[in-house]
Amino acid sequence: MEDELKPRFIESLQRNNDQIREDRARTIGADSELIYRRRVEDIELKIKRLEREQEGLIDISPLDRNSLTFADFQPEAFVQKDIEYSLTIRNLNIQLEIAVKRFEYLFGKTF
Repeated sequence: MEDELKPRFIESLQRNNDQIREDRARTIGADSELIYRRRVEDIELKIKRLEREQEGLIDISPLDRNSLTFADFQPEAFVQKDIEYSLTIRNLNIQLEIAVKRFEYLFGKTF
């Protein structure tokens, strides 16, 4: 029965250079893929949140149900903020497109 047990430590010391390199490459590749995937997902999340915030800008509901007066709506501030959101979303979409293409190229998987 003792002959059947294989000591992991001794086996590890006996691995050849190719086996060691392969193990390290797999570990580095797996970590990198996971981090890259998370980064792409973070960009997607930022885009969705900004789009929701941008849509929230056009909600200029009256102060209450019986009121005909809208909340303190400032057209200049609205336009400025809407343009800022649009530019930020555009830049994030460019980052997302590039990150997805690179992910697919580097890891050979579709995102």
